[in-house]
Formats: sequence, C-alpha cells, structure tokens
Amino acid sequence: MSRKPVTVEEYREAQEILKNAIDLHEKKDFHSSIEAFKKATMIRPYDEDHLNQFQNKLKQGEYKLQQESIAYMGCAAVHLSQLVKELTDEQKEEVPVDENLTKIFQDWDDG
Repeated sequence: MSRKPVTVEEYREAQEILKNAIDLHEKKDFHSSIEAFKKATMIRPYDEDHLNQFQNKLKQGEYKLQQESIAYMGCAAVHLSQLVKELTDEQKEEVPVDENLTKIFQDWDDG
C-alpha cells in the first residue's frame, strides 16, 4: 500500500498541534506536551511503527521527563519538516506554513 501525500488540512492540523505542544513544553507541562508531540507525529506517518520503536528506545534510557519531552519535540518537528516538503507551493500558500518553522527547516536542509 503506497502512502498518499499529506493534505493541506492534515498539515495544518499537525502544525497547530506541534505549536501547542511546544507551548505546553515551555509551560513545563511535560506529560501533556509529550502526548501532543506524539499526536502530531501520527498525522500521515511514513512508518506506522516508528513511534513505537522510538518509545522503546527512550524506555531503554534513563531520561528525565523534560528530556523525553525534548526528544518527542524533535521527532514531531522532523516529521513536520518532511510533511511540508510534500506540499506544493500553492498548498503552502493555503496553510500558511509558520515562518519560524520554515526557517528552522531551511536551516536543517542547509546544514
């Protein structure tokens, strides 16, 4: 079964969830931020089992809750950066893609 590209609505939802999750993380509500980051990652995933594998790797380490939240934030941000690459220029105009996220993603690609 081939994966269909992300839709504008799905990207918009993932972006909003990510931004809200970052706010929760900044407010030190790490349990809620982790759940939100997971939710963002599961919108049009590339590999249905990726999140389970990621969680298993985290469980093997001894991380503080804040560190786990940061790890999930990275996972969700990388996922969103891949989704934005699927959007056409016209679709990007419809979203719109958050400027701060666009800059971060561009820096990743250039780095």
